[in-house]
Parts: sequence; C-alpha cells; structure tokens
Amino acid sequence: MTPPGSGLQAGLKNRHLTMIAIGGVIGAGLFVGSSSGIAAAGPGILLSYALVGTLVVLVMRMLGEMSAANPASGSFSEHADRALGRWAGFSIGWLYWFFWVVVLAVEGTAGAKILAGWVPAVPQWGWALIVMLVLTASNLVSVGSYGEFEFWFAGIKVVAIGAFIVVGLLAIFGVLPGAHTDKASFSNLTSHGGFLPHGPGSILTGVLLVVFSFMGSEIATLAAGESEDPQRAVTKATNSIIWRIGVFYLGSILVVVTLLPWNDASLQKQGSYVAALNSLGIAHAGQIMNVIVLTAVLSCLNSGLYTASRMAFSLGQRGDAPKAFARTTSRGVPMAAILASVVFGFVAVFFNYKFPDTIFLFLLNSSGAVALFVWLAICLSQLRMRRIMQREAPEKLVVKMWLYPYLTWATAALIVFVLGYMLTDTQGASSGRKTVLLSVGVAAVVVAVAFVKQAVQSRRTPAAPAAEAAEKVTTG
Repeated sequence: MTPPGSGLQAGLKNRHLTMIAIGGVIGAGLFVGSSSGIAAAGPGILLSYALVGTLVVLVMRMLGEMSAANPASGSFSEHADRALGRWAGFSIGWLYWFFWVVVLAVEGTAGAKILAGWVPAVPQWGWALIVMLVLTASNLVSVGSYGEFEFWFAGIKVVAIGAFIVVGLLAIFGVLPGAHTDKASFSNLTSHGGFLPHGPGSILTGVLLVVFSFMGSEIATLAAGESEDPQRAVTKATNSIIWRIGVFYLGSILVVVTLLPWNDASLQKQGSYVAALNSLGIAHAGQIMNVIVLTAVLSCLNSGLYTASRMAFSLGQRGDAPKAFARTTSRGVPMAAILASVVFGFVAVFFNYKFPDTIFLFLLNSSGAVALFVWLAICLSQLRMRRIMQREAPEKLVVKMWLYPYLTWATAALIVFVLGYMLTDTQGASSGRKTVLLSVGVAAVVVAVAFVKQAVQSRRTPAAPAAEAAEKVTTG
C-alpha cells in the first residue's frame, strides 16, 4: 500500500487514455449548442467549425510538444510557470480551475433537467445533488474509477455520433430502409439562400457560438500524468486530434445541414440532432438523443471535476494553493482538491437556481473567455519552451509544432482576433463583449494577486526566487 501523501499514481490504463482523448473533444455543447450556430451562419457553420477545429489542432500540437517532453498534472499551467514566470502559471491555473467549477454547475443543472423530465417525483435540485454526489464519490475512490466512468461515457458518445453519421449518410444517399428522406439532399447546402445566407461575416459569428464547445481537448494531457506511459499517451492524443475533430464535429454537422434545410424551424425547436433524426421518421428520436445528451453531460461533469481537482493539486504542489490540495490518499487521490472543487460547484449550482440572472450570469460570463486565454497562454509558453528544450534537452522533442515559430505566432494572432471580434457582439445578456470584459476583469484580479504574492515571497526570501527560476530554466 502506498502511504498517504505520496502523490498521484499511474492508475489510468491505455484504453482509458484513448477514450478520454477521443471523447474529451465531444462536449455536450456539440449536441445542445449547434442549432444556434446553424441559425446564425446557415450551412456556412461548417467553415466556423473548421476554423475553430484548425485552431484547436494547432494549440493541441503545441501543448503536445510541451507535455510529451514534461508530462505534469498541471499541464499548460506548469508549462506557463516554467516558460513565462510564476505569475503566469498561478494565473492560468486558477482561471482554468474557475472555468471548470462553473461548468460543473452548468452541466449539473442540464443533467438534472433531463432526469427530472423522466422522474418528476424527484425535484430538479435533488437530481443535481444526486448526480454531483455520485460523480464526486467515483473521483474520490481512485483515478482508475474516474477513468472507468469516462471510458464508458465517452464510448457511448463516440458510438452515438458514429451511428448518427452512418444513418444520416445512408438516408442522404437514399439507401436507408423505411426512412423519410424527402427533405434530405446535398442541395440543402446551397439552395436556401446559398452556402452563406447571411454573408461571409456570419462565419465569425458562428465561431463565437461554437468555440467553447471545443473546450476539453486538453484534458488528455492532464490525465497523461497518471498513466503508465505519459509520453506515449500525450503523443497519441495529439496525433489523433485531427481525425477526431474532422469526424465528430465536421462529419456530424455536415449530416445535419444536409438532412434538413438550415432554416427549418424544427432545428431550433427540437435541437439539431433530434430534428435530423425526427426528419427521417425514426421513432423515439427525442428520447434517444436525451439519453446521449445526458451521457455527454455526465461525461463533462466527471471530467470537469477530475480536471479542476488536478489543477488544484498542481497549484498546491507549487505553493500557489493551500498545501492540503497537494496531499493525496493511499490511493493517490487528492481528496482536499476534489472536495474544494465540488463545494464551489455546489455553491454555483445553488446560485444557478436562486440567482440565475444575476450572480450565476456573472460567473458564467466572467469564465466564458477563459478557454481562449488558456489557448493563448499555451502559444506563448510554447514559443519560450521550444528554445529552452532545443538548448537543454533536444532529445525530449518527440512531438514538434509544425512550422515553428511562424504557425505559433499565427495561431496566437488568430486567438487575439477572435477575442477582439467578440467585443463587437453586443446582443443579449451573455454577449461577446460582456463575456470578454468580465473575463478580462477577473483575469486582471488573478494576475494582480499573483504579482502581490510573488512580491511578498521575494521580500521574505530575496535570493530564493532567482535561484528557483534559474533551476527551472536549466531543468525545463
């Protein structure tokens, strides 16, 4: 038996990591949020998904380069710590933790709504509590327990989308027995106002609506630290990201906008995937999709709790969070980090029920742009870390970013452009402008805390920070 406090353990098997990598990119947002993107951009939403998908592929390549060389439970936060400074690792780590604990509330509420529809005798808040408690318990048992849950959750999502694409293509080509295919045609891509019915600008509008459904691709690099062969796991996850996005996102959305005209009212009323299945006359399509969406929600909750707790653990190890967060049980589980994350998640669920239009809306908006901040931090970290690794340990570069440094700079510029474009979106309570401004405000507070903490520490031990920094550069 491993003594308590000895750190994380390699409890994730290769099959766990494979399915976490495949399923991590399929969020509930793909099933729930794609209809609004289709309404905004028409069939051109495919270009929006392709643009964001390309962005994610490039960011994951950079993250894969750093994580394959230095696998760590804090992933990009630890890379930013080494490459950009302690303030950067502290800031991006806490912002990422904040993002995921808010996601816990969003997904917990979404799952509770579905379950309350099936069993109305249990109130919605009761279902949210049950779901959170069950997944907290699974995370507290062992990392292998988390991996097993996620293996099956992700497996169901993968099989469901694969089946949806196959059924959709058979219907489009008119070879699906018993299906109603009167609306299905490749002409739907161009015959209802054209491929871009709202003009080229709608591609960027679509980007704003779909970009956050891609968050979660990086989870495999955090989980790799608890696998038997971290370098192999990271390399495999990085290399497979292109086909995962191509098949699951572009493939399934192409089927949706081919089966139905983009402006069909059912897409907004029923959701894109349910409407597509209903158009074929498939019985109980709505309930089938509810089961799949619930699986995606539970998967996101499970991974969100795991990810938030591991980031908190990493921050605790580096002295940027309470030391208790870095302590583990005999099974290698950071119990305090998990409980702290889920408590904040429970509080956010409460705010979602009691103050949905005030406090919770603030939490939602102020964490909304964190995904883009994380991706930008990965770009900047990779620019610095590549030079360090080339100088100190070139043999560690088993995964390399393409066309370094030009493609890295181009990716960073695209992320900044998307953030800037969000400032032009002023519609609704969760407008792009409000999301960016509130997220920047929260980020500024966290960065300020990081610098204050660093200044206080340097006054206490003047020589230590410089020595630590020099050692990190040498060993990075």
